Amino acid sequence: MNIEKLYEPLLVGDIDFKVSMVTKTNDAVWANILAYKDARVDMRILDEAVGPMNWSVEYQRDTKGVLQCTVSIWDEEKQQWISKCSNGVESDYESEKGEYSDAFKRACFMWGIGRQLYDFPAVWVQLNDKDYYEKDG
Repeated sequence: MNIEKLYEPLLVGDIDFKVSMVTKTNDAVWANILAYKDARVDMRILDEAVGPMNWSVEYQRDTKGVLQCTVSIWDEEKQQWISKCSNGVESDYESEKGEYSDAFKRACFMWGIGRQLYDFPAVWVQLNDKDYYEKDG
């Protein structure tokens, strides 16, 4: 087991980018670019750090209906499961699947996987007229 691996910086190939929002000002249209990791990265890192048989995932909804994901890792020294939990939100694409994936990725952040993504600077890109279209204002 190499629990320190959970805190190592992600590899360049593990980081993806997407437009998180588009903002229109009086003189330009801007896209905010967000760095993110996907659930496959988290699963691979968990497998490498603690072994595929030494981590588990549970999902349940709290009393408000918010999906909670608990990622547990077996601690051989303590002879017990150590758990960290976070919630997820539906995505615009495949809402239920996205909600489960989001909860899992956030729980993995709690374990340290990819925390450096929170330190990425805000990236704003000015869009050309042909780079976007307006819908419903």
